[in-house]
Amino acid sequence: MRRKVTKAVFPVAGMGTRFLPATKSVPKEIMTLVDRPLIQYAIDEARAAGITEFIFVTSRGKGALEDYFDRAPELEASLKAKGKTALLEVLEDTNMDSGAIAYVRQHQALGLGHAVWCARHLIGDEPFAVLLPDDVIAADTPCLQQMVEAYEDTGGNMIAAMEVAPHMASSYGIMDVPPTIGRSLQMRGMVEKPAPGTQPSNLAAIGRYILSPDVMRHLGEIKPGAGGEIQLTDAIAREIAEKQNVYGYRFDGQRYDCGSKAGFLQATVAFGLARSELHDELDDFLTDLMAQRQAAQ
Repeated sequence: MRRKVTKAVFPVAGMGTRFLPATKSVPKEIMTLVDRPLIQYAIDEARAAGITEFIFVTSRGKGALEDYFDRAPELEASLKAKGKTALLEVLEDTNMDSGAIAYVRQHQALGLGHAVWCARHLIGDEPFAVLLPDDVIAADTPCLQQMVEAYEDTGGNMIAAMEVAPHMASSYGIMDVPPTIGRSLQMRGMVEKPAPGTQPSNLAAIGRYILSPDVMRHLGEIKPGAGGEIQLTDAIAREIAEKQNVYGYRFDGQRYDCGSKAGFLQATVAFGLARSELHDELDDFLTDLMAQRQAAQ
């Protein structure tokens, strides 16, 4: 019987330089899409997939992120006194049980692989998920939940896969997979940020992973790769070579790259339009805006 995936690692140590000056004082992970911070979307997705232990890999300046998950007794008391039960329910979703969250520090910016490796003592010998909050995925069934369900059949390791245009391949880890129409694809290899024209496929790895504890061992053994960093892709490639037990998973949903300004704005519009109380006003504004731009041209 396969061990259930109940632990998740959230690498949140990055400085968010693409969003300066906002991230000078505000961790990027608590910047909001509509009215919820990026990290809340990732936490909600993990909860839906059965995750019960949440491991944050942080760095200096992330105190506001840690405080976000604490209870706010004064605010809760004020809302209760005013009878604002709907807001109380919203606030309740942000609270985490005592002991459910652990924090570890990444003292050097040595890449995603190193950030994941920092959580090794809390993972032990269990399979675990990795969620990158920059990747926000809108889906009827949350992406990680889809992956956990597929993982029950495959075991091993699983990475969310998304098709990308050829000119974008050099920005991603690209999967080497056989041509097939299925959702779970057994991988033959993986290349981090391949040179233009050398990519083995058009399937890119994005920020959702289910990994075996062996990947932690590889991370402790490999040398720095692309960009002088410890690359998670390199550790996964070693796991493929040893066991051929890594699968790409074509998820059902729309991914937004909220690590970029354009992607963050796109997600804000999309999530705003998806909210019934905001849709009409926002849609009218966008329609008028486009009409003004066309008239100006």
